[in-house]
Amino acid sequence: MKRREFLKRSAPFAALPVVMNGLPITALGSPETNNILSKAFVNTDHVLVLIQMNGGNDGLNTVIPTDQYTNLSKARSNVMIPLAKVLVLDGQDGTGFHPSMTGMRSLFNDEKLSVIQSVGYPNPNFSHFRSTDIWHSASDTKEYWHSGWVGRYLGHEFPNYPEGFPNTDMPDPLALQIGSVVSTVCQGVSVNMGMAISDPDAYYKLITGNYTPSPNNRAGKELDYVRKVAEQSNEYGQAVKTAGEKGNNKSSKYPTEGENRLADQLKIVARLISGGLKTRIYVVSINGFDTHANQVSATGGNETGVHANLLSQVSEAIDAFQDDVEQLGLQDRVLGMTYSEFGRRIKSNFSLGTDHGAAAPMFLFGANVKPGILGDNPTIADNVAVNDNLPMQYDFRSVYASVLKDWFCLEDTEVDTVMQKTHQQLPVLKDSCNTSSIERAKLRQAGDAYVMNYPNPFRVQTTIRYESDGGHIVLQVFNTNAQLIETLVDSEVPAGEHEVVFNAGTLAPGTYYYRYQNGSLQQTKPMILVH
Repeated sequence: MKRREFLKRSAPFAALPVVMNGLPITALGSPETNNILSKAFVNTDHVLVLIQMNGGNDGLNTVIPTDQYTNLSKARSNVMIPLAKVLVLDGQDGTGFHPSMTGMRSLFNDEKLSVIQSVGYPNPNFSHFRSTDIWHSASDTKEYWHSGWVGRYLGHEFPNYPEGFPNTDMPDPLALQIGSVVSTVCQGVSVNMGMAISDPDAYYKLITGNYTPSPNNRAGKELDYVRKVAEQSNEYGQAVKTAGEKGNNKSSKYPTEGENRLADQLKIVARLISGGLKTRIYVVSINGFDTHANQVSATGGNETGVHANLLSQVSEAIDAFQDDVEQLGLQDRVLGMTYSEFGRRIKSNFSLGTDHGAAAPMFLFGANVKPGILGDNPTIADNVAVNDNLPMQYDFRSVYASVLKDWFCLEDTEVDTVMQKTHQQLPVLKDSCNTSSIERAKLRQAGDAYVMNYPNPFRVQTTIRYESDGGHIVLQVFNTNAQLIETLVDSEVPAGEHEVVFNAGTLAPGTYYYRYQNGSLQQTKPMILVH
């Protein structure tokens, strides 16, 4: 066995970034590959922290549309949060947070946290594994990519990795996943761009050397050898160890170690950043959001139970981490983002739970977020069917593209290369790069004038009238199960007023949604087909 392979399997705290997927480096198929390989990377000290909420978070009990409370209560009376318990947000009438999210509410009110409403993708897959793969790879539902969006970004910036690494320009790991093995999100086109600290406890033992004593036998001597090899032979491991020794934590908001695993992971991240580690991306996670049953307590009230405990941990961890980076003077360098593989259905089930659904909110936090809520509260119908889902307002890949552009300072063509297609960008971050800013003013003008359909209700066909400010227009029709029925427009459209006819053909009568996007402006509206 080669030494590198041996270390990958035996190191107690890290997996070396040498997992090959067998794909050629030209798999992107881009005519710009040679230019990419010859360019210098963007020299930035910005850090992105990804928080994966595994299992599919129930967005409707997380960011609660109180202006839809009557209809929402009809659809999910056995899990709905009591209106009096919903946390009120400054400047937001009709929207509140789950009562367990006091820390995140404080960050929102302090303009350090933003919400992106109803994030998803067309034709959602409700398998945990497949949908997670889609979120990590940024592919379409029917595309199977073997690389992750983070891995492609890092491969774009450091195209020769791992040859010649570590080096003076980048002496540290490019990405670190804490609390689990390296996932697909860090997989590059031909090599994994990250490494993992799979056990936070083992990380602290590495720093202090305070391992559990080895048994006094042959196995113990072999264990000592493995530990010694891991400590002395892994250059990245030494870099992590050095950063951990130099770094520190200043926040008193962290819970006692072991009480909140997500907080334990984020505490490590803050310590490594403060210790000078140049790692650009950290991935942490929390499990348990697959709340088919007993999402709420049967006896303690709907504001208590499994989901409440999970949201409490997320909120507590993020609040402590943000407090820590501010006390450490790192607030201008660090951006955090949450994601989950899907949301939950509008209608609850009979087991005090919710089943796999489509769109759900995402959170971004840090000193550089555009504060507030992007998007509208989802509209809840009076009679919700068991399979009805929230219509998507924003494609999750637009969020990724916006982070690449406005946080990691890539040019538009570079963003398209990393994402492997064009995704419209969103005004989610303050201008932190010396690049052209996204047009934001038209968000304040988002009204009926931008898109409408007539007649509504309609029989057979309806005309959708829309306006363009110039640029790329996407106009799509979805059913209530979040399935894409038809893409009516997906192209550059000159400024002005335009019309397109939607023919329902043999579609069943009912409610459908049309989604319009022109750059950072989006609207999702219902239309009713009758016979």
